[in-house]
Amino acid sequence: MASATDESHVKVTLIEDFRPRLRQLIVVEQLLDHLHFIGTEQREQVRQRARAQGNIAAADLLIDFVIRGPHTEGWFGTFIDALHNSGCEYAADYMEGNIPEPAEEQENELCVRLIQILAPSLVEMKTDDVCLHCFSKGLLTKEESEIINAETENRGPRSGARELLRSIVRGRPGWFSNFLNILRITEHQSLYELTGGPPDSGKQDEPTGNEAVSPAAAESCDSPKFKETSFTEAHQDEDLYEGTSNESEKMPNSPEPSQPDGTDPVSATGGPQSTDIGLRDYQMDVARPALEGKNIIICLPTGSGKTRVAVYITKKHLDGRRAKGQSGKVVVLVNKVPLVEQHYTAEFLPLLKPTYKVERVSGDCQLKISFTEIVKRNDIIICTAQILENYLERSHKGEDEGVNLSDLTLIVIDECHHTQKGGVYNQIMMRYLKQKHKNKTLQKEQKGTVALPQILGLTASPGVGGATKIHKAEEHILRICANLDASKIMTRSIGDFKKEPRKATLSVEDRKEDPFGDVIKKIMNTIHIHAQLSPSCDLGSQNYEQWIVDKERKAATGDDHKVRVCAEHLRQYSEGLNLSNTIRMCDALSFLNEYHEKELKRKTAPDEEQIIHITDTERFLFNLFKENKEELQRLAENPQYENDSLSKLRSKILHEFSSREEARGIIFTKTRRSAIALSHWIQENPKFADIGVKASYVIGGGDQSVVKPMTPAEQKEVLKRFHKGDVNLLVATTVAEEGLDIPACNFVIRYGHVTNEIAMIQAEGRGRAEDSSYTLVEVKNSGVAEKECVNEYRKSMMDKAIDRIKALNQEVYEKRVLEFQIQAIMEEKVRMKKKKQKDLKSQKPSDVKFSCRGCSKHVCSGEDIQIIENMHRVNVTTEFSELYIQRENASPQEGRLDFEANFFIACKDCGQEWGVMMVYRGIECPCLNVKNFVVTLGGKKMEKCIKWSELPIRFSDFDYAEYASRIAESSDDEVTQ
Repeated sequence: MASATDESHVKVTLIEDFRPRLRQLIVVEQLLDHLHFIGTEQREQVRQRARAQGNIAAADLLIDFVIRGPHTEGWFGTFIDALHNSGCEYAADYMEGNIPEPAEEQENELCVRLIQILAPSLVEMKTDDVCLHCFSKGLLTKEESEIINAETENRGPRSGARELLRSIVRGRPGWFSNFLNILRITEHQSLYELTGGPPDSGKQDEPTGNEAVSPAAAESCDSPKFKETSFTEAHQDEDLYEGTSNESEKMPNSPEPSQPDGTDPVSATGGPQSTDIGLRDYQMDVARPALEGKNIIICLPTGSGKTRVAVYITKKHLDGRRAKGQSGKVVVLVNKVPLVEQHYTAEFLPLLKPTYKVERVSGDCQLKISFTEIVKRNDIIICTAQILENYLERSHKGEDEGVNLSDLTLIVIDECHHTQKGGVYNQIMMRYLKQKHKNKTLQKEQKGTVALPQILGLTASPGVGGATKIHKAEEHILRICANLDASKIMTRSIGDFKKEPRKATLSVEDRKEDPFGDVIKKIMNTIHIHAQLSPSCDLGSQNYEQWIVDKERKAATGDDHKVRVCAEHLRQYSEGLNLSNTIRMCDALSFLNEYHEKELKRKTAPDEEQIIHITDTERFLFNLFKENKEELQRLAENPQYENDSLSKLRSKILHEFSSREEARGIIFTKTRRSAIALSHWIQENPKFADIGVKASYVIGGGDQSVVKPMTPAEQKEVLKRFHKGDVNLLVATTVAEEGLDIPACNFVIRYGHVTNEIAMIQAEGRGRAEDSSYTLVEVKNSGVAEKECVNEYRKSMMDKAIDRIKALNQEVYEKRVLEFQIQAIMEEKVRMKKKKQKDLKSQKPSDVKFSCRGCSKHVCSGEDIQIIENMHRVNVTTEFSELYIQRENASPQEGRLDFEANFFIACKDCGQEWGVMMVYRGIECPCLNVKNFVVTLGGKKMEKCIKWSELPIRFSDFDYAEYASRIAESSDDEVTQ
């Protein structure tokens, strides 16, 4: 018995020794079908791991289960048979002791690496032909061939080619020469030569066996071209040992380490590692101070490789610490969720994973393990800034599972111009600055100091902060330098590498006739008379918008229902007027129609027995729209009345796509609604389709808008299609201006929307291709031409201010930075003092009363409200349940943790929405939105209260157990009755 145990232990040790190689060579889905001693539950865990994290991670888990046992007699032989039967012959060789010589193994790894580097070109192969020949030559099993054919049929030949490449590199050494010959005989001459075949291939005899790799191919693996490509194009590489389907299904923000044991498939096998990352001269120039350990800001234009420089600095930082026997910990901070995945996938993981463990986390994922553990387990962590700030605050409060700045050795801050008052970047850096200045005191007292990380800021433009004079612009940039504790701001002329796009402004003419807008204005003036309102500004202007919002607010707090409801409708008509100047009249009419249908539905109870009161004013407003709707519809269908902005945009798009061989562009617009409408307008126009325009839109992910937001996954999918060329015209809001990795465009259009000089520089930077253009299209009432002129002036002023800062004597620079830091610390102390006073929540819950914003009916007091998870205010009293009705939420938000919201709750009397019916851990809890109520605090009505945080009230915590017991008792009573 003991000898059998010893033998089993030897075999377990053998598997463990070759784990890194097995992880590469095992194909999990195929092997599981033949590995019968693995339990059903374990099989499902492996499959789930494959879907979530890919083949390598799943193979690692499968090996764990094989090693763990139980080990019945003959288990090891069964394992080897399963490897053979699943087509994992090379893996079986290692288990049977048929291990290749080191030189042969190294040569094979070089061939794998060559295929990996050349994959972007090789995927252009005729997949069906190559697959057939690979199968006939034994490079592919029948099952692999079927998978490749299915992938080709379902997702196209390029995707099938990727699966083919992943499969053949798992084969026994000698596969490369066979594959090379297959490329030749399938008439892929250029690919054959690219992979090392001699140009005069027609004179070569066809090899008949598994010969060693050709001298030309072996030489190509070691050639300067190979070495250069591996570093300059590595971000495009794919891990050929990962399966296609698993790769596409990986969870975007999984917080678990990419490699469970911390090793990497390349480094673990002794394969080639990236010893350097190629930088251009200007990139190396701006990186030098950071390589010396200094805090700096790197300011380079969009598309000039700031992130690549950050990867290089990160690697050198970690290499340097490792050489000294010290540990290193790098955190890369971003301000948008999609940037987490982008930096992880496109730059940091492919360039650093052979040597270091890289992980990403964002607020978009539910943590399986704590962020603290992720920091401990990995060398580089890419995350949203708020996550780091949350864990720094935990540590500050003395809670478990916190993170300290001293745990980190380098912080990279992307889009660092956001390191200003109120921003989360600034909250993190304020902790840094306080500790830095505290360290100085500790040094004077000869006490131990707290280690602080190096800081690296990245930006395309620090901006001027609204400055109108050069010294104010200089002050703004110096404050950002002070906030980041930067010893220098590094800029560099990138010469011919980045050419400025051609810029043009398209002015528009006022409509000679605007009968559609005239009808809307007539409706608005009729409402003004009815409500006795006298506006002193142009209808549809920004001043009018502000005026009408103010009227609605005052009317709500003054119980003037007539003015309040009229003001709400006027605001929608004002928006409709603006939309008719920006997009099609039919889109503007659709918007108004949706609003009135929603309002009418709000006045219709789900239960027919319930009667919702409609006031005379509401009936007047509904009838007014109904009376004019037919005329608006008729006018909207007449193209001669469309705005000139659309005509100019149409001409510009047609010009770009007809004058370029391969056009790719972005249109920036102001609102989500206009982005969606413009995208539909382009898709529905046959003229655009005729010249190959394929449009889609990308909008923000927040839910503050009435338009359904885009999830990060939806954004990612659109951008992925734009990368691949399935979409060649992107219509976007400001979400696409900053940070997101959008491929080279040859034209950018700002359509009636201009913000500040930072956004202008970011948008210009999207036109990265040669001979790119940047066009501004004017829209009525937008004033964009004037704003763009101001931004051009500010950009010039910013460049001059940076030059002046760089020219400062270092001693003078440091003195000014220190002054700003001390000022910032003092301001922070004052702010925190005020916050503490505000957080005291001096008012009692009984001091606040809530009444319906629609009909002024008293709803509840603060005593009736409880708070869940320090976030959601709910009222679960029996009295409150008698006051509302429920309506189905047509587009419910995705469930987060224990929360769901599938229904709205609304006033029984007037239909005013109050909030949502939230399902919390299986219990329905009416969750209130304070902006839907008129709030009376201490007997005085609050004119503006749109956030719960604006109330100085501390509500009692929701007692889940107590309320659940009450529901259970009530249910029991109903049963007994």
